[in-house]
This record gives sequence, C-alpha cells and structure tokens, in this order.
Amino acid sequence: MMFGPLEQLSHDPALTDIAVTCEGRVWADRGAGMTEYHPPMPFRGPQAVRDYATQLCAQLDCRLDDACPIADASSVEGIRVHAVIAPLVYQGAAISIRFPSPVMPQLNKLAAGGLFPLPWFPLLCGLVRRRATILITGGTGAGKTTLLKALLGLCDPSERIICVEEVRELAGIDRGNAVSLVTRQANVEGVGGVGLPDLVKATLRMRPDRIILGECRGEEIADLLRAFNSGHHGGMVTLHADSVSRVPSRLVSLGLLAGLDPRALMMLAVGAFDVVLHIERINGKRRLVQIGRLVGGVQGLVGEPLAVWNGMGPAVPGPHWSSFVQRWSDRPNMTGMALIDG
Repeated sequence: MMFGPLEQLSHDPALTDIAVTCEGRVWADRGAGMTEYHPPMPFRGPQAVRDYATQLCAQLDCRLDDACPIADASSVEGIRVHAVIAPLVYQGAAISIRFPSPVMPQLNKLAAGGLFPLPWFPLLCGLVRRRATILITGGTGAGKTTLLKALLGLCDPSERIICVEEVRELAGIDRGNAVSLVTRQANVEGVGGVGLPDLVKATLRMRPDRIILGECRGEEIADLLRAFNSGHHGGMVTLHADSVSRVPSRLVSLGLLAGLDPRALMMLAVGAFDVVLHIERINGKRRLVQIGRLVGGVQGLVGEPLAVWNGMGPAVPGPHWSSFVQRWSDRPNMTGMALIDG
C-alpha cells in the first residue's frame, strides 16, 4: 500500500497503529500508547483528510462515499484500514490504520518482553501442543491477535490450519498447509455477501486440524461452538471482553443473536473451550493478566480465573491452578522460573 503523507511513518518497524482525526491531526502508537506525529506534509484541512481516506480504501477495493460512509478493509499483508466520513463524523473523516508486526510474533520473545510471567511459558506451550481449545479475550488493541499468532507458531508444521476472519489480520503465518478465509460484503444491489457463519461452516468441509476464528462477534458463535463440540480440538478464537468473569455475558449475548438459549449455550461453551487467556493494556504495555476457564452450574455459565497477574511481580494462583497446570503444562512439576529457548 501507498500511504502518501504518512509513508515515512508507515515504515517504522515499531508502529502498531495510526489515527487521523477529522481536522487532520495524526497520532501514532509505537507500542507504548498514542503520541502525536507531525508529518512532513500535513493535511490541509477536513477535505484533505476525507480525500485521503477515500484513496486508502480505493487501494483495497473498498467503497467509501456518501452512500457507504463506513469502510473496514485490509490488505493481503494484514494492514487494516477503518474509515468513517461526514456526516457520521462532524467533518472530514476519522481514519484508523492498524499495522501487523513485520515479523511473526514468537512466544519466547513475548515472554522476554514481559507479556506474561515467565513461569507461564511452559503452560502456554503445553496448551498448544496438547491441543487445548483456546479463547483469547481483551479490549481493542490489547494484543489478542499478537498472542494468537505467537501460539499458532507453536503448532506442528504438519497440521492443517483454517483461519476465518472478517478482515485479514492473520497474514504472515509461515506454513505450507494453511488456508485463510475472509468475509465478503454484499454489492450495491445487496447480494453476494459471505459472512462469518458461512465461512465457519465451510471450514468443517476443508479437513481442518485447527479452526481459527480471528474474532467472534456475532451469530457465528453457534456454528463455532458446534464445531468445537464435534471433535475439532485445538482451535483458537479471540473475543472482546473485560475479564474472564465477563466472558459468559458476552457469549450469552452473542448466542442470543444466533437464537441459542442461554442454557444450551452454557453446555456448548463448557465443552468447547479449555482455557481463557485475558489480555489488557497496563500503562500502555500489553499484559496477559488472567488465565481462566468456563464452568457451568446452577447459576449458568461462569468465568473462573485460575491465576491473575497485575503486570509486575509474581502471579497469584487460585485454588484450581495446580491441577490445571498438571493437566496442560509442558513442565507440570516446575515451580521455579521457566527457561526461554532462543
């Protein structure tokens, strides 16, 4: 892609996000929060910002005009562009651009960088190698996709991975037997659209070893849960949620969109997901702050934290942590610091 006045900024290897405000101010996140950036050729007002948004979207074959004032598109490389133009914003356009890491994230490097406590490293490795079905939660920009990519990097090279996304963000997975499916919007006549539920159903006919859903956000939850309850282990999914304890309410709300009764959803969800990994931003830094699980009971579906971390110091285990580690960790009897290879 060509980024015009932001071309120089777009080549910064530490860059994760760019935001352009309606009047033309530019903000960049290089991994430590947003700071203002002053481009060599600044935007000359709201109309220039709107024209820039339209040109960006045109490069991605995505329509952005008065009849379609919201655009969400991505490049083959995984660069994601979201734009909203007036009158939905008061003038010009609001532009958000997300950049994937230029290199595939590696779990050992994320550990060394402080994403999670080092003793959790063999557990995360074990979850992948023992084919746990993993739900990764957090807010926008918390690092869900980064962690997902790093976990995918631990999968056996012989495994066939089918990825499903609304916009392409999982680009760069370096493996021969992987397929990436992306939704398609309907045309101007309202036909030809292919949504996430259709793609999730398609994965079951593609001989998957692992089904990966870039983000669960709607009625596709029903097909996903059915797939994970029918012998397809080792899948990975991201979901927007505030904490492990808030995951059930999010799942129930999505299930209602798909016509799932909350009790039916509870039984499906408990059988579908083996672990919940929750990520947050703490002082601009991405941190894996909770490892938990979903359990069912008389009060319905419950998100139970197994261990929590405040981003510094040792993690605090819960009463069921030891048995969980014994089942899933590569080094279940290790009590000291994990060794990080490479």
